[in-house]
Amino acid sequence: MMKSYIDQIGRKLELEYLPKRIVSLVPSQTEYFYALGMEERIVGITKFCIHPKAWFKTKERVGGTKNVDIKKVLDLKPDFIVANKEENRAEDIKALGAIVPTYVSDVNSIEDAYQMMADLGAILGCSNESMLWIEKWKEYFNSKQHEGAGRRVIYVIWKDPIMLVGPGTYIHSYITKLGYQNEVAESRYPRLTECNGLNPEEVLLSTEPYPFKKSDILYFKQRFPNANIRLVDGEEFSWYGVRNVI
Repeated sequence: MMKSYIDQIGRKLELEYLPKRIVSLVPSQTEYFYALGMEERIVGITKFCIHPKAWFKTKERVGGTKNVDIKKVLDLKPDFIVANKEENRAEDIKALGAIVPTYVSDVNSIEDAYQMMADLGAILGCSNESMLWIEKWKEYFNSKQHEGAGRRVIYVIWKDPIMLVGPGTYIHSYITKLGYQNEVAESRYPRLTECNGLNPEEVLLSTEPYPFKKSDILYFKQRFPNANIRLVDGEEFSWYGVRNVI
């Protein structure tokens, strides 16, 4: 029986089968499929799908998130592909989606992450399992909601130019859930030079996508002398799926 689904960019997908040969082009969602027990059904991943380690070593890799090898994907004869609006190129998504049903996620908040997890759970026939993982996330945030204690914070993701995280992003939603107050009012990923009046109590330097190191702390300490500057695990703050609860 044909079933219809709507992905997170509003595209309609129609499937008359339960996907058995899946290619994941999104690292955090690859890990989610592992948590759902998709060992036999995932046939391809990207070179950035480093979790779980066993899959990274054994699954066929189809290039990077920004340079997907279309031929290699199609040679795997997938019956379903999972992509992401921000992490994958629009032209790759279009090319693959014209041949294979492709779900495109667009995760800009915790709630979007829950929706993505529920959508893929339904499509893959494991809604009950997906609901359990969503509940684990809710329990996680209940236990962490006072971690930030209302402290003013800026989250830095890139060095040259220096770029910060603002509203309209998953990371902003995540730090807000932890109880922090984001000092950045500009949306998405503004440059530091575009933001005025910043007075953070904490500056969080992420280990990804730019790998900030301890040697970078001095610059930010000079820039924000009254703030506590520290490195944070980028995966913890930006990987939606199951990274923090698996």
